[in-house]
Amino acid sequence: MTMNKHPISVTILSLLMLVTGVLGFVHHAYEARPWHTLPADAIAACLVSLVAVICGVWMLRGANWARWLTLAWMAFHVGLSALKSVQETIVHGVLLALFIYLLFRRPAREFFGTGA
Repeated sequence: MTMNKHPISVTILSLLMLVTGVLGFVHHAYEARPWHTLPADAIAACLVSLVAVICGVWMLRGANWARWLTLAWMAFHVGLSALKSVQETIVHGVLLALFIYLLFRRPAREFFGTGA
């Protein structure tokens, strides 16, 4: 762990991941009710949501691996979006680009201890 001050961009993205993960988990857990037709899909979605929560918590703690997992999580969503619609793919692609920019700026690199 690093003792550097949290950059506001990392704090915001971490909280965004936490909120997205919690809300996603609640939503998909509701879908996983026994009478739902495809509970396996909802369970998988709950696991993906839990990954978002883990990313948010550990990015706040300064774990560099969580930064990379966050980018992988977002890239995964770009791929899922490509199966749905062009508009959704564009939105997730723009978000991925924004995440990359914010997580690799100098303050974030210093916070995660990966150099200046």
